[in-house]
Amino acid sequence: MSGVTAGANNNELLMLKPITFQLPHFTLRGLSFGNPKGKVVLCLHGWLDNAASFMPFLAAVNSTSKQLNNNDLVNKYYICLDWVGHGLSEHRGDDAHYHFLDYVYDLLQLFELTQWKNVHILAHSMGGMIASAFAATFPEKVNSLTLIDTLGFITANAEDTTTQLKKGLLSRLKVNSAHKLKAKSIEDGAEKSVNSNNVFSLETAIRARMQVSDLSFENTKLLIERSLLPVNEGFVWRTDKRLRTVSPYRYTLAQATQLLSDIQVPVLLVYGSQGLKQVSGGMVALSESISHFKSEVLSGGHHVHMEQPDMLTKLLSSFWREQ
Repeated sequence: MSGVTAGANNNELLMLKPITFQLPHFTLRGLSFGNPKGKVVLCLHGWLDNAASFMPFLAAVNSTSKQLNNNDLVNKYYICLDWVGHGLSEHRGDDAHYHFLDYVYDLLQLFELTQWKNVHILAHSMGGMIASAFAATFPEKVNSLTLIDTLGFITANAEDTTTQLKKGLLSRLKVNSAHKLKAKSIEDGAEKSVNSNNVFSLETAIRARMQVSDLSFENTKLLIERSLLPVNEGFVWRTDKRLRTVSPYRYTLAQATQLLSDIQVPVLLVYGSQGLKQVSGGMVALSESISHFKSEVLSGGHHVHMEQPDMLTKLLSSFWREQ
């Protein structure tokens, strides 16, 4: 099986193996590293990112385990997924959408397929929201939950329900009309993009992403390369454009708080000093809803796990030993 190389401290390479999971309605793909017989660490990326966002972390796991002579780190089995519609995973069918709760169901189907138990989950941004809902609902399947610059859920006031519904449905019409719904096959969707003159260079894609994020060029390149499909004229996006539609509904704050209160597994929040303000700002109120909660701040932004992978690895080594 071919692999993907990732740099560790710019002077080492480790081999990451592709991994595939065939769910009932689509295929999920990702990257794996470590001991397949070891305890599973499931790494879940954020919105419009992909499994490559954990490549710096996996490189740090490899190098830190050598520095600390800690085989426990590399003896775990790290699985970094591309969510459906992201990275190399397939898109949802034309009659489906990207509801938040459907991602939670995708996770449940994955656990049913693999029969995993007592998994450590490491999740960033949207991945953390999905993992939080999953851990609250199926605590017997989760050993611990580490959230990267995310806490709680995106909420709305109950009196805004109709307005939110209208925004969500109209955004679907707009996307469907503009893009005629990509086929489930990424290659078929790419062909449609080519015909629509949506071809660009790698450099253009990297610069465009950097304008709307706090990522460095190197980390942006890692993410972008897994989100692009090469064509003769350049590149097109693999990412399903329906991911950009507005959600037709949101939890109320009361619903979100209730869900968080049912998380019984140990939770570690690692957030960036320059990360999302709603994470640091809402930490006191939201963390009180979680039984076993601790937090650590690292210098960095929303993708602090890519900026500070060595520090994250050391925090996790300690956190996991406590479980």
